[in-house]
Amino acid sequence: MILVRILAIAALAGFILLPFAQTVILSFTATLDHPGVTVGDWSLVNYRNIFATPALTASITNSLVYVLLNVALCLAAGLPAAYAFSRFRFTGDRHVLFLLLAFRVTPPVVLSLPIFILFAQAGLVNSPVGIALVHCLFNLPIAIWILESFISAVPREYDETAFLDGHSLPSYFVRHLIPAIAPGIGVTAFFCFIFSWVEVVFARILTVTGGKPITMAINALFTFRTDIGLVMAMTVFSLIPGLAMIWFVRNHIARGFVIRT
Repeated sequence: MILVRILAIAALAGFILLPFAQTVILSFTATLDHPGVTVGDWSLVNYRNIFATPALTASITNSLVYVLLNVALCLAAGLPAAYAFSRFRFTGDRHVLFLLLAFRVTPPVVLSLPIFILFAQAGLVNSPVGIALVHCLFNLPIAIWILESFISAVPREYDETAFLDGHSLPSYFVRHLIPAIAPGIGVTAFFCFIFSWVEVVFARILTVTGGKPITMAINALFTFRTDIGLVMAMTVFSLIPGLAMIWFVRNHIARGFVIRT
């Protein structure tokens, strides 16, 4: 019975990891002729071509800019909002939170045209800032929802003690609340990062001629004569920031999920 379980787990792991292994192998394989490299050779030529192509390097920079800006905006706006939902009561407060979450599940394509028109008038098309703002619009409800649950787990007496000690609200946030809910901030940053990094609808709509993120740069590589090795190299490269994000917040994510389950 144990052997069957081991074989089943191994088969599942193989099924999941086989596409990734093939992607990594192809990323080191020349699929088109290059100077000094023939088709089928193992080489770093695909990764060198990433940094030799301005459009690809610019897409990596654009993606990092708008994703990090999105995370920063979500945390900066989500923390005060989550604190208000957690500590204060007003008519319809739960309904407002529910409506925020309902807005998050709205298909992005439904709002694509009005957002494009609005951002075009504001001069935010073809800009990583524009993508960051629209991603923040959709990620903020999730950030508020996650942070509100963590703040609610902190006793109100913790707030009162800090205020009696002479702390202002900003001082309490920085010196007491944020360290107390660090796992929740890690979980929030992780989800905001991932949702923004893999989103393609608004990235496609809001980057017509410039400011394209890495997802659109990979899509543009598919032509009549596609360099599959270069596509796979860009795919592997696109996984690095996500893996780095998981590595840096791994302890907070683990603690966060343990606390809330």
